[in-house]
Amino acid sequence: MITERTGLPLSIGISAANMHDSQGLEPLVRGIPPIRSRRGPRRRRPAKLHADKGYDYDRLRRWLRTRRIAPRIARKGVESSQRLGRHRWTVERTVAWPAGCRRLHRRYERKADHFLAFVGIAAALIRYRRMAT
Repeated sequence: MITERTGLPLSIGISAANMHDSQGLEPLVRGIPPIRSRRGPRRRRPAKLHADKGYDYDRLRRWLRTRRIAPRIARKGVESSQRLGRHRWTVERTVAWPAGCRRLHRRYERKADHFLAFVGIAAALIRYRRMAT
């Protein structure tokens, strides 16, 4: 799940349990819809992307730079992940919100497409509730 700064989900996806998270980053970034702004044209990409050490791969950094997205990824063995805490808690909170939906708390659906549809509905409800308040 890719979220904006305040925690609204922008792009969601599911993957197999044995797939590394870094392999799912590219499809999630490609799935971000155009962002409407008050002035100027719609933004097609975020300005920067914060991620933890699990996404610290040179190919991901190069791919993000070719898309003109500034990667803010903690490097393994060099940087502490403590600085990401101020950005990470919004993501962790947003990931926990769909657990409030009974159908998503435990995966009842056998087909991945059905489960993805329910996660999409939950993300839409989260966005609606956040915008209504």
